Amino acid sequence: MSQTPAAAVDDPDFCISLPDESATIALAEDLAACLAPGDLVCLSGDLGAGKSTLARALLRAVADDADLEVPSPTFTLVQTYELPRLTVSHFDLYRVEVPEELQELGLDEMLETGVALVEWPEMGEGELPACRLWISLTGAEDDAREARIKGQGGFDLSGLSRSLEIRAFLRANGFGQASRRFLKGDASARAYERIDLDGESQVLMNSPALYVVGEQADENSYAQIVHLARDVRPFVAVGEELRRQGFCAPQIRAMDLERGLLLLEHLGTDGVLDADGKVLPERYRAATELLAHLHGRSFPDTVTLPDGSAYRLPVFSRRALLAEVCLFLDWYVPFVSGAEASEDLRAEFVGLWGDVLDRVSGAETGWTLRDYHSPNLLWRGNRSGDDRLGLIDYQDAVIGATAYDLGSLLFDARVEVPADLERELLDTYLVIRAEQAADFDAQAFRSAYAVYAAQRITKILGIFVRLARRDGKPVYLNHLPRMNAYLDRALADPVLSELKRWFEIHRPATGADV
Repeated sequence: MSQTPAAAVDDPDFCISLPDESATIALAEDLAACLAPGDLVCLSGDLGAGKSTLARALLRAVADDADLEVPSPTFTLVQTYELPRLTVSHFDLYRVEVPEELQELGLDEMLETGVALVEWPEMGEGELPACRLWISLTGAEDDAREARIKGQGGFDLSGLSRSLEIRAFLRANGFGQASRRFLKGDASARAYERIDLDGESQVLMNSPALYVVGEQADENSYAQIVHLARDVRPFVAVGEELRRQGFCAPQIRAMDLERGLLLLEHLGTDGVLDADGKVLPERYRAATELLAHLHGRSFPDTVTLPDGSAYRLPVFSRRALLAEVCLFLDWYVPFVSGAEASEDLRAEFVGLWGDVLDRVSGAETGWTLRDYHSPNLLWRGNRSGDDRLGLIDYQDAVIGATAYDLGSLLFDARVEVPADLERELLDTYLVIRAEQAADFDAQAFRSAYAVYAAQRITKILGIFVRLARRDGKPVYLNHLPRMNAYLDRALADPVLSELKRWFEIHRPATGADV
C-alpha cells in the first residue's frame, strides 16, 4: 500500500493511495488497530467507491474473523457487533430521509461504550457528533482508489498516525502485505499485534517511549524512581542475553529502537494455566526449576545491543522498593477507607518497610525479571528442559534480590496458587540452589522470599486499584481478595511480624469486603 509519510497525518487532511483491494483492506486493518470506544468513523464516497469493502474489512479485523458475515445495513440502518475486543455499530444512512432519524437509532448511546462506523454520513449531517474521523473515498478503474482522511472537531489523529507508522515499519522489513490482528494489551502503554504473512505469524510489540530524557528530567518521577523501562532498548538487551545464556526469549525479526517497534518471534499461545484459568502444577514446577537455573548463572550488569550501544541494568534500589509499596497508601487505602492516608500513617508505614528491608539487605542478588508470572510464561510442550518455557515481558529487569521473582511466580497476581503447591515449589527451588552451590543459605533466602513477596503484593494492591479507578479497568478489582489472602500468607513469616500488626490495624483482614 502506498501512502503519504506518517508525518502527513498531522496535516489538516492527507491522502492515501489505494492501488488495489488489498491496499483498501490494509488500510481497514490499520484503522482497526487504533480504534477505541467513542470513536466515530465516517465513510464518504459515491456508489462503488469502496466504503463497504473498507467497512467489511475493518469489522473482520476487529473480530479477528476473516469469514465474519457483514451484511449491508442499508435496510436495517444499523447493525451492531458485540466483539470480544470492541463493540462496533455499523450504520448505513443512505435511506435516512431526515437527519433527525439518527436520534432514534441511538448513535450517542452506542458511542458511549463502542465505535460507530457510518456509511453515507452526509445524510446525517447536523445530527452527527462533530468529533469524528472523516474518510472520503474516490474510486477509479481496477479497484484503484484514493482515501482522503481528516480529523474533525478535535478528533485525535495520534493513534492513526502511530498505526500508519507501524505499517510503514512492516513494509520496510518485508511485511507490508501482512495482516494485522490485535493480540493483547497489558497494564502499561505497550500493545501487541499478531502479524500474519504466508501462513506464518510474528508478534509486533508497539511500545512508545514512556518518557523522553530531557523532556522529563525530573528524577523524582515514579517511572524513573522504580526503574520502568523508558523504551524498547532494555527489552532487546535483556532478551539477547537470556538467549545467549540458553533461555527461550523471542528472536527479534526486525526492530526500530527509536520508534519503539519490534517484530518478534511468535512463541505460541499456550500458557501455564488450564482451560479454566487454574494453575497447572507441572508447568509451575518447570517455571520454578527454570528460575533456579537462571539464578545459578552469572549475568552481566551491562549488555551490548545489536546497534553497538550498551544498556546497564539498574539496581533495584531501596528508594524504588519504598516508592512501590507507597502505592498501597496512595490508592488502596483511600479506596477501602474513603480517606487519604495521613502523613503520620505514611511515615509509620515507610519506617516499618525500611526496617524490614534492612533485615534482608544481605540477600542474594542477581538478574530480577520483575514480572515472572503466568501472563508472561509460554508453554512449549514439544521442547525439553528450560526450553519448554518461553519468556516475555522482561524489559523492566533490574539487579535485585533473586527471591523477588520466585515470590512473583508463587504468589501469582493473576491466579490462585494453592498454599501447599507454593510450599512444595519453594522447597523444589531451594533443593536445586543447594545442589548448585554448597554455600547457598536457604534460611536467608526464605526470609528474603517472604519480604519481597509481601513487598510485591503490597505494591500490586495499589496498582490494581489505580488501574480500576484511574485507568477505567475495573476488572482488576476482582483480584483484590486473592492478593489480600496472599499478603496474609507472606506476612506469617516472623521477619514481617511488625508489618503484620500494622496491616491488621489498617487493612481488612481478608479483603472480603472489597
